[in-house]
Amino acid sequence: MCRHLAYVGPPVRLAALLYEPPHALLRQCWAPRRQHDGGTVNADGFGVGWYADAEPIPARYRRAVPMWADPSFADVARVTRTRALLAAIRNGTVGMALDEAAVAPYRDRCWLFSHNGVVDGWPDSVCKLAGTLPAGALLDQEARCDSAFVWLLVRERLRAGAPAGDALAETVRAVAAHTSARLNLLVTDGALIAATTWGHTLAYRWEPGALVVASEPHDDSPGWTDVPDCALLVGTTDGVLITPLEDM
Repeated sequence: MCRHLAYVGPPVRLAALLYEPPHALLRQCWAPRRQHDGGTVNADGFGVGWYADAEPIPARYRRAVPMWADPSFADVARVTRTRALLAAIRNGTVGMALDEAAVAPYRDRCWLFSHNGVVDGWPDSVCKLAGTLPAGALLDQEARCDSAFVWLLVRERLRAGAPAGDALAETVRAVAAHTSARLNLLVTDGALIAATTWGHTLAYRWEPGALVVASEPHDDSPGWTDVPDCALLVGTTDGVLITPLEDM
């Protein structure tokens, strides 16, 4: 369920990543090519976070409507340029929040985060994990859904100083130890992208100076590489490292 994308590289228009490619996130709202579990219509909201020059805290735009239902943002995306972004479209899980607060990307300081997947049995299945979080973090949970809770687990690790890749890998292992889940996690600080595969597809395209990481390729051009399942990707404009999660 859901689809997401992150980019770091030379300044590019938002629309060039989100709207204009033949299989961009806009089209993935109703016709994803690699989404085979959890439904195939991502119409429960969309969100985009992007970085402006000299602004360490990214801007966010989130709506609890389908991406195609917001022509005003499409017009903004046509003329807005960024050196880094994280965007997501949502297929909400029955019983979880459907308001704007539940839509990725989630944000903390320079970090943007998205979760592509589902935590089975939430919230009962992860009650023990909730006990590992500070009370203030639980009170600060942005939305009543599994993705917001997974973000808290990642966020607290980042705040404690863990590298982004370690924060994602540790969170995946912690959640998977309590329940079955699909945990494709994606995080960026505007310079680095870290992502996991755990039950869903992921691909990346790297060339010197630019990196795109996405649930699925947004076009059929050469250069896309599929990430194997149960793996961690950490990448910058200088290159990409893939590590099996079992080796960490």
